[in-house]
Amino acid sequence: MPSQAPAPTKNPGLRPVSDTDVRVEYRMIHGYRRAFRIAGSGPALLLIHGIGDNSSTWDEVIPILAQHYTVIAPDLLGHGESDKPRADYSVPAFANGMRDLLVVLGYPKVTVVGHSLGGGVAMQFCYQFPRFVERLVLVAAGGVTRDVNPGLRLISLPLVNQALSALRVPGVLPGLKTAAKILASAPTPPLVPAPLTPKRLLTDHEDLMRVLGGLADPTAFAAFLRTLRAVIDWRGQCVTMLDRCYLTAYLPVLLVWGDEDIVIPYQHAEIAHTAIPHSELETFTGSGHFPFHDDPERFCRVVIDFISRHQPLEFDPLVWRQLLSEGAHPEQFTGDAETVEMTREAFDEERNAT
Repeated sequence: MPSQAPAPTKNPGLRPVSDTDVRVEYRMIHGYRRAFRIAGSGPALLLIHGIGDNSSTWDEVIPILAQHYTVIAPDLLGHGESDKPRADYSVPAFANGMRDLLVVLGYPKVTVVGHSLGGGVAMQFCYQFPRFVERLVLVAAGGVTRDVNPGLRLISLPLVNQALSALRVPGVLPGLKTAAKILASAPTPPLVPAPLTPKRLLTDHEDLMRVLGGLADPTAFAAFLRTLRAVIDWRGQCVTMLDRCYLTAYLPVLLVWGDEDIVIPYQHAEIAHTAIPHSELETFTGSGHFPFHDDPERFCRVVIDFISRHQPLEFDPLVWRQLLSEGAHPEQFTGDAETVEMTREAFDEERNAT
């Protein structure tokens, strides 16, 4: 059942490693520099960030998780300090990149944690390279259904995304940050529905402004657009995972979502939880798209507890062959009737889309 417990009090047992022990390292793979943060020792934990973001988004949780695991947090190609070539920025290509980095670093097994676009990459990684995956954690993950924030759909349009080049004009970005801060703290207008209030619409304004700030660099902006166009068009998300969720049948899966997420709505968490009946759903009440920023200690406790309770999956090629042969069974989705119907509709839409 979904967990909606309030954030627990601080646990003195979660003492982070020193920030100085978190290293930023680089490897050349296929001729391109790949940057990644790494810390700790023990079983490997792979953290994959979202679109336009970078591995620094995990800065608050890496020192805590590194008490227990070897934490590897890459900058996806085209993001952060990794190279930004004119290249393939599709979800399968990102999954390939994760596999290549793990091979170079010598880690044959990982628990994968993916946020936003990184959640879609994590799911694709599980599908393409099941031998590598021990457990899966999806955090406000993209790719559950085609629905996505209308703003991202608009940015995928040529005229609109060109307007974002204005971010490079001096003073524009600071002005946007100030405006967003003022609107987010403004009193709620009367008679305005809660989902449409400025405070709700700007729940994640600090993180969104941080991501936008990184796009002021022309090469980063070009890579962002290539990534966006690979996963989103004016109709919504192009790459979804419902038709392959059945492949996680024996894989421990945890879903972490904020119930006020306006980028990837909480409804997607309910659909994913229905499509993956054995999954666990942890709800961060009052959080938006970055629940691990709102309460990093609770997030780490949830992940650590999940890993400790579930033995790593041992890949069995015969079981994998059987799963692929039998395919998906949407008639076996479980949950309340409304969510099951919604999930089946999304499943059918995905299969019949043109």
